Amino acid sequence: MREFIVEADGGSRGNPGPAGYGSVVIDAATGETLAEAAEYIGVATNNVAEYKGLVAGLKAAHALDPSASVHVRMDSKLVVEQMSGRWKIKHPDMKPLAAEAARVFPAPQVTYEWIPREKNKHADRLANEAMDAGRRGEQWSASASTAELDVKASVPVASGPPGDAAAGAAKARAALAERRAPEVPSGSAADVRAAGNVAAQAPPVGWAAPDLGAPATFVLLRHGETALTPQKRFSGSGGSDPSLSDIGREQAERAAAALAARGTIQAIVSSPLKRCQETAQAVAARTGLDVRIEDGLRETDFGAWEGMTFGEVRERQPEELNAWLSSSKAAPPGGESFAAVSRRVSAARDRLTAEYAGRTVLLVTHVTPIKTLVRLALGAPPEALFRMELSAASLSAVAYYADGHASLRLLNETAHLR
Repeated sequence: MREFIVEADGGSRGNPGPAGYGSVVIDAATGETLAEAAEYIGVATNNVAEYKGLVAGLKAAHALDPSASVHVRMDSKLVVEQMSGRWKIKHPDMKPLAAEAARVFPAPQVTYEWIPREKNKHADRLANEAMDAGRRGEQWSASASTAELDVKASVPVASGPPGDAAAGAAKARAALAERRAPEVPSGSAADVRAAGNVAAQAPPVGWAAPDLGAPATFVLLRHGETALTPQKRFSGSGGSDPSLSDIGREQAERAAAALAARGTIQAIVSSPLKRCQETAQAVAARTGLDVRIEDGLRETDFGAWEGMTFGEVRERQPEELNAWLSSSKAAPPGGESFAAVSRRVSAARDRLTAEYAGRTVLLVTHVTPIKTLVRLALGAPPEALFRMELSAASLSAVAYYADGHASLRLLNETAHLR
């Protein structure tokens, strides 16, 4: 069964006053925004606007998949408690709205959760966009909305004096331990001890790190789409090894044109799977470089889940899926764990950084290897794999320095596809 998250909010400038709502539908498996809804509703109370936002969000989810399970998250304690059946609905304006919301999906398919306002920013911004439009005598337009971009842009970033990329990387390296700590199980006593050791060894943060020379820079290109990509099906190294679709070939050509225009790539290394080799050959045709195959860059073997959607796996093998989501050491039946992928990707990284020291190399590979290289560069835990978005034919970049540390330069860049 497919799973959606619905986040909804409503507001009134006067309570009652000019009011509007906003709703967003999110794919629970990927975190991708699937639909947005917002509307100026005239003069109303906060609670009425919140209920209208809930109804709109549920209807948007229903339009995508009426059989899906839906988890509603709102910062309105009143709406969450009333829709969960724990509080009675007394206000005459809200009774019909609550009844309308309850009719969209069968009750067993919907759950409710209260969240703090700061975690409901996307829906809140949509509601404010709708109220701003109403003040101008207009209705909200999805094409003009910047709510999702505003939320992403509001994530705090590190600040400091201006400097070039090398200076920024030097500062980052100085803040890290002088040697890498081995990976340990999350939450274990060993994890706590390792974290303490790293903290004890870390030199003071500053701008005086030594010049380590030009890094080995990996430009990471995810392959273009296959027929399985838009369907969000597991497609690893143990499946049918699909070729690029027509769209995927167009994406590969656009990526190749962008990389050729930059003129910085000095070598091309590809996963052995067809979709990567085809993408790599598009770049090779424009740059005149040869393509080298590296087996360590192949995608995870998803075993029995190859070709299935996340929802199909959830329905047929829920216990195995939960185990896989909760531990990097768990593997799909007959497949490969993320811990095993991390070991082979790390080995490939070490081979390639030694061979291409000081050079810029294009690695054409898959979602899991790219996310693994990014995770390891940041020193992030295994669960960080589920916290990154990586589009087909997107570009990322990591630089590796002579002291063994790394600097993330780019993640999921897709401007060349627009």
